[in-house]
Formats: sequence, structure tokens, C-alpha cells
Amino acid sequence: MRILLIGNPNVGKSVIFSQLTGVSVTTSNYPGTTVEFSKGYMTYNGEKHEIIDVPGTYDLDPTCQAEKVAVDMLDSGDVFINVVDSTNLERNLNLTLQLMEFGKPMVIALNLWDEARHKGIEIDQEKLSHILGVPVVPTSAVSGEGMQELREKCLNAQPVKWDKLKQEKRWEMMGNIVSQVQNLSHRHHTFLERLEDISIHPIFGLPVAFGILYLVFKFITIFGDLLEGLMLKFFQSVYSPFIFWFSRQLGGKGFLHYIFIGDISGGIIQYEEAMGVLTTGVYVAFGIVLPYIFLFYLIIGFLEDLGYLPRMAILFDKIMHKIGLHGYSILPMLLSFGCNVPGVLAVRNLETRRERFITAVVTCITIPCMAQTTLIFRMMGKRGGIYILLVFVTLVTVWSLLGMSLNRLVKGATPTLLIEVPPYRLPDFNVQMKKLWMRLTGFFKEAIPYVLGGVFIVNLMYFSGIIDLLSKWAAPLVRGIFGLPEETVSALIIGLLRKDVAVALLEPIGLTNTQSVVAVVVLILYFPCIATFTVLLKELGGKDMLKAIGIMFLVTLIAGGFLNLMLGTIFSPVGLIVAEIILIILFGTILGERGDMEIS
Repeated sequence: MRILLIGNPNVGKSVIFSQLTGVSVTTSNYPGTTVEFSKGYMTYNGEKHEIIDVPGTYDLDPTCQAEKVAVDMLDSGDVFINVVDSTNLERNLNLTLQLMEFGKPMVIALNLWDEARHKGIEIDQEKLSHILGVPVVPTSAVSGEGMQELREKCLNAQPVKWDKLKQEKRWEMMGNIVSQVQNLSHRHHTFLERLEDISIHPIFGLPVAFGILYLVFKFITIFGDLLEGLMLKFFQSVYSPFIFWFSRQLGGKGFLHYIFIGDISGGIIQYEEAMGVLTTGVYVAFGIVLPYIFLFYLIIGFLEDLGYLPRMAILFDKIMHKIGLHGYSILPMLLSFGCNVPGVLAVRNLETRRERFITAVVTCITIPCMAQTTLIFRMMGKRGGIYILLVFVTLVTVWSLLGMSLNRLVKGATPTLLIEVPPYRLPDFNVQMKKLWMRLTGFFKEAIPYVLGGVFIVNLMYFSGIIDLLSKWAAPLVRGIFGLPEETVSALIIGLLRKDVAVALLEPIGLTNTQSVVAVVVLILYFPCIATFTVLLKELGGKDMLKAIGIMFLVTLIAGGFLNLMLGTIFSPVGLIVAEIILIILFGTILGERGDMEIS
């Protein structure tokens, strides 16, 4: 039996899906699209049933690709579980009545039941079931309330007997149903509800948002440093003896030793400099990257389930319109601060091809992942906070100017922001841990092989002399435009595989302060790592991908050359920061409106 979970966005479908199926699920693209859906299995009384979490939709007249996929999937279901937000019954009933017109077996899950009670909303579920002729089960997906009854009702559901209604009659019926089954009582606002009001307040909302982002960054950097220190101690005390033993087995030299161990001369292994697959590769993946990714996924999962991210989208909507997007585009960008791969995957939820193109290009060019950001702070922090500020002001400048340019050149309209804003809900610990584990598992599968493979490939290129040839070939560009020594070519090459590893490779080169700023900015702006590149190709298609590559190359040349010229001749770091801020303001004023250049 195939059971479809269907409902509006942000009604708790995914949590119910997790409760019914557990953690072991698969995520696939719907054929012919880039829209993902989750599939899992529920075993009940010895029988296995397939459950599909259908993309959220408000009605069956689709306005975007995700909603179209939801409609296309309905014919394949044997049973519908319509997940309804108990705190907003009338709006949810629009989809419910449309689903009933299919005549398939169906159960209504009145989710967020506990929250409705807290808000003084009483729903007579038995009367609602009688009116609709459909089983109605009150549920709280987070606590698991009603899950057992939902399983039983679902597997015993009967085909719905319901006449097709005209749209006008449907809306009239929705109001009549709500008036018969719902009661509202007076109650005072809770603490969380007061926080909801503050977080989208026109005056206080943005300061709160920037404050939260600052706290998130401080949380990740402080505890990330702590975890990284603990991991280093673990590597030195537990892992180093194995490396020394394996080095002896390989004879302490030779091709295999060079590839897998690298340079471990001295009594203590310098893991970031050894450049072996089993030394630098393993340490960067588990000792440096993993602690920060763990913390980022932990905090972003909390903010997701709390309900803050949609509010952030609303707050940033006006700013995002300046670059031809709406506020929802901030969410892929925010995800990209953890890792660019999920950030790029998230662009598929945007409505138009224009939005997806601009968001993906701006994200891949200007937003470093958390692992890369951390290493940038470690490297540039030794030179002074002004150089950290210069790097990130430059990235903001490029983000603004590139976004405004694409807004002017790429044809199409910026849609109005339509986003569901759920009430604040305190996240459930067990659900948070499941989500964290699933994301970390994805990181292990997608990122770590590229870290180890990247070090392996670069070692082969060093050993075979290819790096030397590439260094000579790229020397005019690297030296002439960027003002960097030839040794930085190896870091740029490995940046195609892992940007964080590449940043670590810049430290031993002995760059000046100016060269460090230029090298870090160039490393961030030019082509994304291979994992992001692959996903970008999948999301944009070959033609738009080639255009994105051209934009990346051009932006890198302009920004890197500009930094080298200005820092080396005219401006001090402080003066350049001021000049970049002025440039953003002037450029935004001059551009104003978009042009009409096609991206296809």
C-alpha cells in the first residue's frame, strides 16, 4: 500500500513522516524535475507499507514546480493522510475539500493539537469527522500523540464519498464547517507569541536578526575552537601512533609514503602541513571541518524547528529585492554558510528559473562554507582583525554589485513573497537528534570522500610534476593580475576539490598581508568545489552552468585584480573598506531598475 502525506507547507508533515517511518528514508527527485520527495516504510502488524512525504501545497492549482509535483503524485497514492494545522483550520480545509474530490481512502491528521489547546482553540474532531465522512485524528507530531491511532485509521480507511464542488461553494462550506466545529476562548499571549511579534517587527526585527546571526557565529566559533582542540589532542595521542607505525611499514619514504603519509619528520606530526591522505586528509575532514559542521547543523536545525527561518525571510525581503530576489532566497544562502551543497539544492524551492539562476550564482561565488570561514578567521586573525573585516566587506561588496548587475541583466519579474510563517514551537530533542544525524550522515557521504580524494589527487599531481607545469602556465595570471607567488597555484587547484583544505595550504607559503587578502578572496570567488559544481550543474543545466562559470571567472579577475591594485598602490585596508561601501551605495543608485537580457 502506498500512503501519501499531503498538506500545506509548515503543518508538520515531515515530523509525522519521521514518526511513522523512523530515520531510514530515501530522498529522490521526481522524474523530469529537480523537486525532491522523501520515501520511507511503515511496518504494522507484520505488513510493510510505503509512505511518501509529498511536497507541501496550498491547493491543487499549482503555482510553482514543487506544487505541480505534489498534484502529479496524487494519482499514485492508495491512501491520503491529509495533515492539517489545527491552529488554522479554515485555511487548511481548502486543500482538504479538494483532496476529498478524488474519492480515495483518506484520513485527516489534526496536527499541532497541543498548540491549538494552548491558544484557546477547541475543535470537535468527532463532529468534523461526521460532517466530512472522513476519520479525523488529533495528533502532535513532536510528542507522538495520536500516531498509533493514525496508523490504524489509515490502514482501515474507506473511499471518500464526496461530490465535486464549485470553488465558490467550497469556500462557503469551509466557513460553515469551521463555525460548527471550532470554538475560540480568550487567553493571554504566551512568551513565545510575544517573541513572534518582536522577530518580524519593522523596527526591532532586523536588529534581532543580526543579533541572532552574531550569536550563532560566536557559538559556532567558540565551541568549534574547543572541539577542534579536543580533536587535535585525540589525533596526537591516539591516531599519531598508528601513523608512525604505518610509516615504518612503508619504509619511511617512496611513492606510497608520499601519497598516504606525506612529511612527518620530527617528533610531533603537523597534520595540516603533512599533506598525506591519512594525515592532512583525515585531520582536515574530522579534526577541523566536522566540529564546525556539527555545530552549524545543530543550531540551524534548532532555528528551523523553532520557526525562525521563515521570519528571517520576511525581514530580508526588501534587501533581497535589490538583487532581483525575494526574502526566501536568504534561506539557501544561510544554508550555504554551513555547506554550499545543501544551499544550492535549496534553490529548487524558488518559483522561477530567474530566481534560481541569480541565487545559485551569487551564493556559489560569494558565500564561503563554515569550514572555509573558520580557516579564514584562523589565518587572517593572526594578521589583525582589519584584514578579516576587509575580506568580508569585499565579499559583501561583490555580493551586492553582482546581484544588482544580474537583476538588471536577467530578464523576468521578481515575484511577491508568499511564505508560511508558523508559530514558534520549542523543538523536540529526539527530533533534533534524528535530523542532526541524517545531515551528518549526508556530510560523511558527500564531503569526506572529496577531502580525501582531493589530497590524493593533488599529491599525484605534485609527484608527477603536473603542479609545476600548471604553476608555470598560470604564473602570468597569478603574478600579474593578483600579485601572488606561483606557490599559490597548488592551493587554487585543490580549492576545486575542497576550499577549506586550500585555505589551510595558503598559510605555509609565507604571503604578505596584502597577498593573503587577495589570495583568500580569489579562492572564495572562483569556481566552487567539485561537490558544489556537480550539484550546480544538476540544478541549472548545462547551458546556464556555462554562463555561471563565465560569470565566476570574470568576477574573480575583476575583484582579485582590483584588490591587488588598490591595496598595493592607493588605499590602506581601512580606506578600501570605506571605498567599497561607497561603491555599493553609488552602484545601487545608478542601476535602479533591471534590464531585459535573457539567461537562455
